[in-house]
Amino acid sequence: MTTPSTVPLLAASLARDETLLTAWTGIPDPLLAGLLAREAFDTVTLDMQHGAQDIGSVTLGVQTVAAAGKPTIVRIPVGQFPIASRVLDLGASGVIAPMINSRADAEAFASFMKFPPVGDRSWGPAVTMSMMHGASGHDYLTGANGMHVSIAMIETREALAAVDEILAVPGIDAVFVGPSDLSIALSDGAGVDPTRKDVADALAHVAARARAHGKIASCFAPRPEDVPSLSRQGYRLMAISTDFMQLRAGAKASLAAAGRS
Repeated sequence: MTTPSTVPLLAASLARDETLLTAWTGIPDPLLAGLLAREAFDTVTLDMQHGAQDIGSVTLGVQTVAAAGKPTIVRIPVGQFPIASRVLDLGASGVIAPMINSRADAEAFASFMKFPPVGDRSWGPAVTMSMMHGASGHDYLTGANGMHVSIAMIETREALAAVDEILAVPGIDAVFVGPSDLSIALSDGAGVDPTRKDVADALAHVAARARAHGKIASCFAPRPEDVPSLSRQGYRLMAISTDFMQLRAGAKASLAAAGRS
C-alpha cells in the first residue's frame, strides 16, 4: 500500500519498539499544534477531553501537524466513542479514550476504531485517503486496522483491576496511564500526587501486563525526568507536559530573567 509516512508513522514507530514523546495541546489553534510538531516531539496529541479542542480545530490541527511530517493523536471526550471514527476519517493516526474501566468499555471503543471483522467502524475516510497519495479504497480498508492505534486510558481502581481484560480485547492496541487521576482514585479522593509510590507501583504493574499481552504501554509521565526510567519499564509513548504548562513555565522563566516574579 502506498501511503505517506505521516499516516502510518505512529503505528510503525511503536512496532519498532521506539520510545516516543508526544506534545499535548488543548488550545484549539492549529498554529500552536504545528509549532509543537516542529519541535523534537514524535507526535502531537490534540485534547478534546480536558482541552478546548473540538472537531473543527482537530480537522485543521491534523493537517497542520501532518504538514510538519508528524502524526496526530486525538484524545476524545469520555464515552464519546463515535468521535473516534470521525477523527480517524480526518487523518488522525491514533485515538486515546479516557476512563476505560472494563472490558465492555474497551470493546465499545474498539468497535469504533476498527473495521470488520475486528470492529464495526463505518466507511467514510475521504480526508484520510486524500493524505495517502493514491491509495485505493481496498488498500485503506485492508491496512487501516493496523495503521490506526487505539489507546485505552487506565486511570481508576476499576481499570487497574480490569487491566488484563482490557488488554485482551481485540482492537485495543495500547493502554495509557493517567497518573494524576489514578492518584486521586487510589487515595479515595484525598489528594492528587502523580509521583506517589502507589502510583509508581501501578505504572510498573501496567507496563508488565501490557508486555505480557504484547500490547503498548503509554502514559503521561509524572515528571519529564521520569521518562528514562519509565522507558526502561517498557513505556513506549509518553506525554511530558501540556501546552498550558509549557506556556506558563516559559512566561515565568522570562519574567524571572527580567527580574520579575
